[in-house]
Amino acid sequence: MKKQSLVFLSFLITILFMTGCGDNDVPGRENEEEIIDRVMLVFVPTEGETVFATAYDEDGDGPNDFSIDDIVLVPNMTYTLSIEGDNTIESEDITSEIEEEAEEHMFFFAFTTDMFANPSGNGNVDNRSDAVNYEDEDGNGFPLGLETTWTTGTGASGTFRTILKHQPGSKSETSGSETGETDIDITWNLSISIPD
Repeated sequence: MKKQSLVFLSFLITILFMTGCGDNDVPGRENEEEIIDRVMLVFVPTEGETVFATAYDEDGDGPNDFSIDDIVLVPNMTYTLSIEGDNTIESEDITSEIEEEAEEHMFFFAFTTDMFANPSGNGNVDNRSDAVNYEDEDGNGFPLGLETTWTTGTGASGTFRTILKHQPGSKSETSGSETGETDIDITWNLSISIPD
């Protein structure tokens, strides 16, 4: 009887061990925020020269901050802004990843009040419903922000902030800049003036 009990106990422990180590117990990989160490803003005007501004973090996730170019735009001009992102350390085109995962990402913008004639105001970082001219959207019809349009005013100087949020499972018609993880948060110096 004692031998049968030991055999049964051994069998039970083996079954428990085997079911406890199954693949079902391995947690699925969560969507991680992107590593982006280079961001380029490309402002294409309706006429005239394209403006490029780059932010680069040479040590990636290290302690150093981004080195950020200043932006100079011409007054009374409409620009199409495209945003490009890269992980140069691992040679990854992050722009393509953002496009592929559009339902999980959204750019938000903040700028010195009334820097632009259109959109007016100060951007949608503080309030999602504030005006930003998105020219792209995800498969659900929500804005993405890799492409936007901007019309400058008569002249000013201030700041232009770009924030990319990673919002898997939470991006919605009303999700704001506080929702999800932050992939990019860069503040650029911006002036609207006639170039020298």
